[in-house]
Amino acid sequence: LFGFEMSGPDMALVGQKAENLFVGVNTGIMDQFVSRNGKKDHALFLDCRSLEYRQLPLDCSRYKVVVCNTMKRRGLVDSEYGARRAQCEEAVAVLRKHRPEVRALRDATLDMINEYRGELTEKQYMRARHVITENNRGLEAIRVLNAGDFEGFGRLMDQSHDSARDDYEVSCPELEAMVKAAREAPGSLSGRLAGAGFGGCAVSLVEASRVKEFGEYVTAAYSRAVGPVPEIWVLSAEDGAGPVSPAEL
Repeated sequence: LFGFEMSGPDMALVGQKAENLFVGVNTGIMDQFVSRNGKKDHALFLDCRSLEYRQLPLDCSRYKVVVCNTMKRRGLVDSEYGARRAQCEEAVAVLRKHRPEVRALRDATLDMINEYRGELTEKQYMRARHVITENNRGLEAIRVLNAGDFEGFGRLMDQSHDSARDDYEVSCPELEAMVKAAREAPGSLSGRLAGAGFGGCAVSLVEASRVKEFGEYVTAAYSRAVGPVPEIWVLSAEDGAGPVSPAEL
């Protein structure tokens, strides 16, 4: 806009700062990063410490990403998002007394939190276990996507939701009803909450040829269980935001 020379990662950092300092939400960098640095027909793996990233194949001609809106509004500022982050930081402080190399939970292991479990509250232990296992799932996702193993990726998505529900405790009845419907729907490989939880959307990986059946099933099942008619969006991985010439408008 102003002729600044700014890399994709730097632009994502500016977006994160705007949310942190202006909006007042202590968010991470993922949403901003993929919005700027995404690539068509690829998932993006991001190291949030170094901001190194790689593109992983996601063939959207075979499988679609389907987002299902529970219609339950959520506000990150008013939710317990900040409490979860604080509990993770408290767990790091406990571990760091014994293992100075632990700067964040990405540096910790399940063996570590089990060894020092007596010094962690139950909530701190649960939050740490979720983050550690979630990071492990992220690393495993590199392997399964590079191998074209969509079923394996779907299983990782399911495990991610179950951990977010049980250990991170960020689900809610509406999300559980949506995820149940999504997992049972024709053509579905997965169902998990999207984003910070406490409402909002669920996301599934669905066979491209069965997207219509999936949507009809989820709409009927969720409406029966909860009441509202959900919004359903069929998506594919596209290039991130970038310059647009007048000719493209």
